Amino acid sequence: MIRSKFKIFGLSLAAAIAVPGMAYAAANPMVGGAEMFPMKTIVENAVNSQDHTTLVAAVKAAGLVETLSSTGPFTVFAPTNAAFAKLPAGTVDTLLKPENKATLVKILTYHVVPGKVTAADLVAQIKAGGGSATLTTASGGKLVASLTDGKVMLTDEKGGMATVTQADVLQSNGVIHVTDAVSLPN
Repeated sequence: MIRSKFKIFGLSLAAAIAVPGMAYAAANPMVGGAEMFPMKTIVENAVNSQDHTTLVAAVKAAGLVETLSSTGPFTVFAPTNAAFAKLPAGTVDTLLKPENKATLVKILTYHVVPGKVTAADLVAQIKAGGGSATLTTASGGKLVASLTDGKVMLTDEKGGMATVTQADVLQSNGVIHVTDAVSLPN
């Protein structure tokens, strides 16, 4: 009897069971081949992204794991491994050395904005600002956000540009926006 009711609606029992699981998976975005869970912290999720292994190594070297695991909230503009690879040869290795920890901390905290700023919030700030919004980072620096062809662009203090390639990866202690470039402070 149950089987015939499912056939009436064109579903098999297996399909009916799979639908709730698919809805759950769709609610959690994939970043770097890993599902991002909104009940986990920024660090707990980032360590699973194969696209962010360089960022995670840098966060560990800078001693920022505890900070980015705390309550927050934080907005993190997270450069991918490919973004770090665009830096001049040897830059990442040099930054990861203990004697360069202060510089590494400044660069990493330049990618963090206190508070939770979703893509909708950021776009609203850009529109309210007449085409741009200036964000104050945790390092005290400024990032300027604007829209180009419907994409959020970040201009750093050195004039470098980063594109948000994936927005609104929600975390228990904030939000991650994936970027295609490393933003650099003065």
